[in-house]
Amino acid sequence: MLSYLIVLLMVLGGFAIAVRLVFSRILLHQLTDELMTLAQGAAANVEVESGQLQKIDSDFQVEDLNSRHQGLQWFDLQGQETFRQGSEVMSLPFSVEQRVQSDRHIQGVTLPVYDIDASGKRVGYVRASQSLDGYDRTLQGLDWGLGGGVLMALLLSTVGSVWLTRQAMQPIEQSFQKLQQFTADASHELRNPLMEIKSNAAVALKYPEGIREDDTERFEAIVNAGDRMTHLTQDLLFLARADQVQQPSLERINLANLLIDLMQRYQPQAKAKLIHLDANLTDSLYVRGHSSQLIQIFNNLVENALHYTYPNGSVKLYLVRGSSYLEVRVEDTGVGIALEQLPQVFDRFWRADRSRSQWEGGAGLGLAIAQSIAQLHGGTITVKSQLGVGSCFTVRLPLDQSY
Repeated sequence: MLSYLIVLLMVLGGFAIAVRLVFSRILLHQLTDELMTLAQGAAANVEVESGQLQKIDSDFQVEDLNSRHQGLQWFDLQGQETFRQGSEVMSLPFSVEQRVQSDRHIQGVTLPVYDIDASGKRVGYVRASQSLDGYDRTLQGLDWGLGGGVLMALLLSTVGSVWLTRQAMQPIEQSFQKLQQFTADASHELRNPLMEIKSNAAVALKYPEGIREDDTERFEAIVNAGDRMTHLTQDLLFLARADQVQQPSLERINLANLLIDLMQRYQPQAKAKLIHLDANLTDSLYVRGHSSQLIQIFNNLVENALHYTYPNGSVKLYLVRGSSYLEVRVEDTGVGIALEQLPQVFDRFWRADRSRSQWEGGAGLGLAIAQSIAQLHGGTITVKSQLGVGSCFTVRLPLDQSY
């Protein structure tokens, strides 16, 4: 809708400018014609004696010229002013080359004066001028009219666009809500049969005497598949609920302590993969949120970093304080993500197959969940990455300054 209004503003603005330019040209042309007629009349009625301009005919009274905001000036052949009539006369120097002259407030037209009795000999010049105040007032009124029309059109278009957009979005929103509800219901209902599958397979593995040796691997595969499907349904259920439910009241959390506990939890996994896991954290930095959800964000980021980092690589956590926010950066020296794939990183079920095809991963919901949690906490999550060099995920959360 905003894009539509911007385009409409450009169209109406261009139309208004074009109308103003055309109208101003017509007004100036009309004014020039009127001055031309006045100058021709003055030149035709002037009296000449011995080749010199003497006086003008009584048709041009000073009161009439002043009422019309006009003026007349007579010049000899040398360009020296001989006499004038009216108060609205130009102060610009006389010029034979410029037939039409104008300054900021007055426009004038200059015509030669001929002595009819002396075989049409040129004896001087006459310059008719008129104030542009009326012209300016007319254009100002036009500007107000055009500007008001453009604003009124934008206002009406905004109201109409909002109404039409709401009408168009209603079936889409209803379909999206139904899809969310279906995802939540399906994820909830799938948990019970999955638990039954896992528990029965686990019982079979616990008492292997009653099964064949070849079936053990099959039951183990069933348990692994059940684990993956359980995680998937839990992730889907969380995303569906996050889309539908507003974030409840938040608690004050020491983010530095939370990250320290996270580092201790993942140190054994990092050592097992020969990855150097390090952190640069500052104590007593607080945010408002849910510790379990914030832990889930950084769990996903650290697990991804450890999963996609080569042995002898490194994963580092940084906690940086800004003026009104905290930034947590998770940097790794892993396989990285191609530049053209970065806009899709936080899409649900997305996996960078081309760059990470040799690595086994989850269902592609971890980063989508991390973004959803960050947004629920009033924050953001961004990524910078280079293929073959590594990635850096940055989580920015509002700083709690209430202490």
